[in-house]
Amino acid sequence: MQQRLTLITLGVRDLSRSLKFYEEGLGWKKSSDSQDAVAFFSLGGMVLSLFGWDSLAADANQSAAGNGFRGITLAYNTRSREETDAVLALAAKAGGTIVKPAEEVFWGGYSGYFTDPDGHLFEVAHNPFWEMNEQGQVLLP
Repeated sequence: MQQRLTLITLGVRDLSRSLKFYEEGLGWKKSSDSQDAVAFFSLGGMVLSLFGWDSLAADANQSAAGNGFRGITLAYNTRSREETDAVLALAAKAGGTIVKPAEEVFWGGYSGYFTDPDGHLFEVAHNPFWEMNEQGQVLLP
């Protein structure tokens, strides 16, 4: 197996509400491959998919009753502390919930967290120890 991920799918309770958050609020562009029941967003080599919560649970043969902390966060790395603050402000304006305002963190960076309308956690972080290319991809050693 190659060391890579290609797709992250988030189960959403209301696809229309989620599309409004991601497209209008965050300014992301939905792929033309999207369909009535699923939306795809290109993430520079990866894909984010939004799919109905119950449908995704059924597809994985799992109960749809999940709630609370789910043991996973998605991260958006920034080039500066100021960009971190701006992204968190944009998420809040779009209808996201700031669950941890940005602050200096134990590992030497600066980060905060927001949730999308379905409670999916996103970390927004400036890591001064990581290099990023022009496309915003993290370049690990």
